[in-house]
Amino acid sequence: MQHVQRMSRVMAKTLREDPADAETLSHKLLVRAGYVRRSSAGVWIWLPLGKKVLENVSRVVREEMDAIGAQEVLLPALLPREPYEVSGRWSEYGDLLFRLKDRKGADYLLGPTHEEIFTQVVKDQCASYKDLPVTLYQIQTKYRDEARPRSGVLRGREFQMKDSYSFDVSDEGLAESYRLHREAYVRIFTRLGLDHRIVSAVSGAMGGSASEEFLAPAAAGEDTFASCAACGYAANTEAVTFALVPAGEVDHGPVEELDTPDTPTIESLAAHLGVPASATLKNLLVKVDGEIVAVGVPGDREVDLGKLGEHLAPAVVELVTAEDFVDRPDLVRGYVGPQGLDKVRYLADPRVAPGTAWVTGANRADTHARNVVCGRDFEVDRYLDVVVVEPGDPCPACGSALSLDRAIEVGHIFQLGRKYADAFGLDVLGREGKPVRVTMGSYGIGVSRLVAALAEQTADEQGLCWPDAVAPADVHVVAAGKAAQLALAEEAAAALAAAGLRVLLDDRAGLSPGVKLTDAELLGVPRILVAGRRSAESVVELKDRRTGTREELPLPQAVTRLTHP
Repeated sequence: MQHVQRMSRVMAKTLREDPADAETLSHKLLVRAGYVRRSSAGVWIWLPLGKKVLENVSRVVREEMDAIGAQEVLLPALLPREPYEVSGRWSEYGDLLFRLKDRKGADYLLGPTHEEIFTQVVKDQCASYKDLPVTLYQIQTKYRDEARPRSGVLRGREFQMKDSYSFDVSDEGLAESYRLHREAYVRIFTRLGLDHRIVSAVSGAMGGSASEEFLAPAAAGEDTFASCAACGYAANTEAVTFALVPAGEVDHGPVEELDTPDTPTIESLAAHLGVPASATLKNLLVKVDGEIVAVGVPGDREVDLGKLGEHLAPAVVELVTAEDFVDRPDLVRGYVGPQGLDKVRYLADPRVAPGTAWVTGANRADTHARNVVCGRDFEVDRYLDVVVVEPGDPCPACGSALSLDRAIEVGHIFQLGRKYADAFGLDVLGREGKPVRVTMGSYGIGVSRLVAALAEQTADEQGLCWPDAVAPADVHVVAAGKAAQLALAEEAAAALAAAGLRVLLDDRAGLSPGVKLTDAELLGVPRILVAGRRSAESVVELKDRRTGTREELPLPQAVTRLTHP
């Protein structure tokens, strides 16, 4: 028998107006429905109904992790500096890391992820190949010092996350652990009722090789993914690649310098010469750990700085400033060309292929050059996919046109390999009696972010509309009137609770039926039972929150319908 939650006692103050600072639908509705309240920038209080939704998401995650043999642990959120110094992430994480000192001056951090500590735990507990494979996980509070926390619980500075780590003695074992997690994630998101896509991704600061993201398509998403309707290819735009195909043999003629006054931008240059922007070469100057580096892309494309940063991680990438040109007479702002850049590393997108000819800067003010050929007049030190992906770009798998959509990242899985095992010397005794270096996988799910993602995908004009698996109750019973209606509502709530359903009963006095029904729509419980105008006949109204279908039934029949759908 379930306990009846009474609205007269539940701390869930609803609001009629959207919060002034709310931009996304989930932010507006979770606050309005009394599920969360802001504590400070990027830090949220989970009120009783919100906590139930959060715990329901955690329960599904926990059940599926247990089903693949993972073992739950709980590591501290407050962590010493030393392990993160060993891995290099104390500095690599930069400003995203919350750093603090204790009263003795020792450095600590609030954990963003726990690879280092899990590695230490396994090194302490596992000595032989017989102790492996092992997968450990936790559902823990994480911290990242976001520069601009936004979108409610979608991007906070404190958040709930499930992180798990697999430890194997072979690459084949890692591949199997990865497969088990991938399949478990599909089951988790399916059970939660989340529309999701699995896309290729980059590993970023996590390190490792093979990497996939689980994305929830939503207008509020901060990630963009590319997909191909022809072959099913899907990838985060940061992971989309473009094949390097050298141009055919063409005699482009010698380099020709052009007088191009006041043309420091691609737009002004193209207009001055009457050529398309795609015929020009854009050379963006950036600093990589303080070193000035040039990045070449076709003039009609933009450099994706996030993508560039991922390629060059853990190095810090930033744009040059006017001050950086002061002591560099070889770099003429607005007129840089790759030919003659002897003191600057030149990176380029694969579209700047050997044999392609360009109009580009001549490294003198008000001067450009035509017929500057890659491989003849300049060399590329390293090719990187760095352009912003656009709709219609060719699919890397089949060549058809890509489409782009927005999504929320809700999960990410990595084959880390031996990065952390190497850092911490994680070996076990192998079958041959010799030390074997352990290989790892890392697998994350944003638990609190899933609540917001589900809200984004399922809400409608009236409010939240939770899937059954995560809703704070199975049935929302509303007493839409006075004594007779309340008595029938109490009877209905008791019968449903006795049958094992989770019931939220709106027994609040002094509120109009309209207010109660509006709140029922806002709170988003999947089924609403209303004791209203026909209460004297013991007839109630059943409403399906998602479809909006309504039906009047005698109470016993309504209880049967709800308990035996």
